[in-house]
Amino acid sequence: QVQLVESGGGLVQAGGSLRLSCAASGRTFSRYAMAWFRQAPGKEREFVAAISWSGVTYAADSVKGRVTISRDNARNTVYLQMNRLKPEDTAVYYCAGGATSAQYDYWGQGTQVTVSS
Repeated sequence: QVQLVESGGGLVQAGGSLRLSCAASGRTFSRYAMAWFRQAPGKEREFVAAISWSGVTYAADSVKGRVTISRDNARNTVYLQMNRLKPEDTAVYYCAGGATSAQYDYWGQGTQVTVSS
């Protein structure tokens, strides 16, 4: 069983930056694919970025060039650095983990990101 706890959300002005963190429990964190998703009010949850166990990263077109996902296996933590934030980035951001990127079995409780214009 893996537990994920997000932190780092908050209120930021457009153009600003935030770094989200996701702390994972469990000794097998380094073997997991990790990802960030987000869900805005009234919208479906959408993929933001992912990182494989080996460090290969992927990002959605909507955020590509503005976000960086990284992981620190020694700290059992995955990060999402978000720059040049836009009001449309406002959402609850969720951390997810799984044995493969095809299926994420573990989810955090989410952290709110609000970008003011």
